Amino acid sequence: MTAREDVVRVGFIGAGGIAERHVRTLARISGVQITAYSDVDLERAQRLASSTRGHAYRSHQDMLQFEDLHAVYICVPPFAHGEPEQALINAGLPFFVEKPLSLDIATADTIARSVENHGLVTGVGYHWRYLDTVEEAHHLLRGNPAQLVAGYWLDQTPLPTWWRHEGSSGGQIIEQATHIIDLARHLVGEIVEVSAFAAQGKPREEFPGLDVPTSTAVSLRFAGGAVGTLGTTCMLRWGHRIGLNLFADGLAIELSDREIMIDVGRGRPIRTASEDPVYLEDCDFIDAVRGVGNRVRSPYGVALQTHRIALAISDSARTGCPVALADPNPEAALV
Repeated sequence: MTAREDVVRVGFIGAGGIAERHVRTLARISGVQITAYSDVDLERAQRLASSTRGHAYRSHQDMLQFEDLHAVYICVPPFAHGEPEQALINAGLPFFVEKPLSLDIATADTIARSVENHGLVTGVGYHWRYLDTVEEAHHLLRGNPAQLVAGYWLDQTPLPTWWRHEGSSGGQIIEQATHIIDLARHLVGEIVEVSAFAAQGKPREEFPGLDVPTSTAVSLRFAGGAVGTLGTTCMLRWGHRIGLNLFADGLAIELSDREIMIDVGRGRPIRTASEDPVYLEDCDFIDAVRGVGNRVRSPYGVALQTHRIALAISDSARTGCPVALADPNPEAALV
């Protein structure tokens, strides 16, 4: 579409919780009309459609056939990626996709090449990049790069049945902690080597068949010389702690998806993020679709490297061997 068109017609593939969140933020953006939803659970699509007077479909193929759309949001479980993206590429439609990109690197690589060949506008839901607290951390680390990094995702087991099976979710590193991996890349630089170990807790009656690792410990080596760790668990019954700690010369930073703490030896002041990062990432994606400037902070090609690292960590945990990764930007500065 062109910048002269006033209304951006948006469709959704997948109508679950993350789709609902984007629907709420898109409702705040002037000139956006959500006209269609598709979901294998038709009733779920119908519920969302009723909130915006849109149409509901059981398949995205039908939605694309009968709707005139400018862009589509893909909000499906990890195992369902691949065909929806390719259908949108074939239709020449910009798309925003929620992480993770897929369960394997081959699918994501194929999509990335097709996106580049077609010159499509894309966005991926690494919304932490839009936190003003992360921007503050980025500014503080410029010229004084972090040398030690500690990430963590210490949480409960999500309720969806597909999440507890590695063959459908990929596990906690790929499905959740990918946000922390992306944040570390954004603030510290490329990760060039990972080494991981995973543990499986005792069976729990409330999660029958759970086969994802319930705890993972990861060592990270960055291209600029920094080192780090990432620890995850889904054994808790509550969300305990999710975030990233960074340590530079005379500087300690703690980041979560809501707050930043900056310690320079004079107390531990905490500041809360001032804006909804999902709203900001949706604004940038819609503007790019309109053709009024592409400020998307995590297009598909950028997100691909984060996904590649998450998959490498899972591979390392499975084999017990370190995995080396090529630095895609060897000439780039750390921050």
